[in-house]
Amino acid sequence: MIGTIANTAAILTGTMIGTLLKKGIRPKYQEVLFHAMGLAATGLGINAVVQNMPNSQFPVLFIASLAIGSLVGNMLEIDERFHRLAAHFSSSRLGEGLSTAILLFCIGTLSIVGPIQSALYGDHTYLFTNATLDLVTSAVLASTYGIGIAWAALVLFCWQGGIYIGAGILSEFLTEPLMCEISILGGFLIASSGLSILKIKDLKTLNMLPALLIPSLFFFLHSLF
Repeated sequence: MIGTIANTAAILTGTMIGTLLKKGIRPKYQEVLFHAMGLAATGLGINAVVQNMPNSQFPVLFIASLAIGSLVGNMLEIDERFHRLAAHFSSSRLGEGLSTAILLFCIGTLSIVGPIQSALYGDHTYLFTNATLDLVTSAVLASTYGIGIAWAALVLFCWQGGIYIGAGILSEFLTEPLMCEISILGGFLIASSGLSILKIKDLKTLNMLPALLIPSLFFFLHSLF
């Protein structure tokens, strides 16, 4: 779990740095940092798609997964429910900051696919990349909301740790073709998050998360026939 530990440590480090900046990072510099993160996320997403799509055994599966997953996510109102939940903390600046931090740190494809790649292949690239992004993000958030943002590190550790353990248990089912399809979808979702951070288009990436489950269901049904 070295990748998850590094990711957790990055958030704690970023929180300490941000807290030390007592006057906070000026808004124009916050915008610059978020633009940089948005570009990085978009580039990583495109790279994941380009690298994995040639290896796909079912070239149209990602299209069906995105379509079905997005419909399910919209029917479940995942994005709306999360923001309504976050609204309950609107009276507390720390609550607002934590809800934002947990969304950025945990509900992202790097935090979902990363632990799986780490558990199955010992590849920590996604998690190290996520750690770099989270280091900057936590510093920006902590400079505004304070050291309480560090609680998000505990949430992330439990989240990624659970995925890591689950991937280890289900390693026989998580085959290379399945991981290829999940990685393609992950790339699209990472790019979607990047576009949202850049404020080019809010694609409500949270509503697309069920798409990551469609390939698993497809491969399970495919194995039966």
